[in-house]
Amino acid sequence: MKLFLKGQRCYGEKCAIEQRNFVPGEQGRRGRFRRKMMGYGLQLREKQKVKRMYGVLERQFRNYFKKAARKKGITGELLMQLLERRLDNVVYRLGFASSRSQARQWVRHGHVLLDGRKVDIPSCLVSKGEEISIRKKSQENVLILSNIEEMAGRSIPSWLNLDSENFKGQVLELPRHEDITMPIEESLIVELYSK
Repeated sequence: MKLFLKGQRCYGEKCAIEQRNFVPGEQGRRGRFRRKMMGYGLQLREKQKVKRMYGVLERQFRNYFKKAARKKGITGELLMQLLERRLDNVVYRLGFASSRSQARQWVRHGHVLLDGRKVDIPSCLVSKGEEISIRKKSQENVLILSNIEEMAGRSIPSWLNLDSENFKGQVLELPRHEDITMPIEESLIVELYSK
């Protein structure tokens, strides 16, 4: 399944999933010895998919789950909301970076401002009304400029607002379950951690 880990490459014909969508090895193309996954395997695969997609390690992911479980509401949806609110994810969603790992690097290197102050922690959670911008010195960066040009073809989630001329974005509201475009079954993750 495409997780869009390689940025712009995943949108073109050079994507590895498009070129070779089978497991490696002699039996891979024929799919001979593929076992049907059930129960625990499906739950684990779903958790690993979400972890890799957002670039989060196991302990951090478990802490997000515990935080979501403590809040009132549907745990799976709250977990996805916490992951979507990460600063590196918001920078990616706004189109300042072509992938979440590149967005993480922009944040770590101090290119991103949160309400006018430099924040270099990618896991920082953004709140409603906060403004994310690229610092003045970094606005001439060739990669950031090309990412914004490429973003014109993609859509921005409804919970974010982008002002591409001023290199700014704003969080209009907290993300809802409908705003997550990837096919994620968070109920499987909740079942896995509930054991």
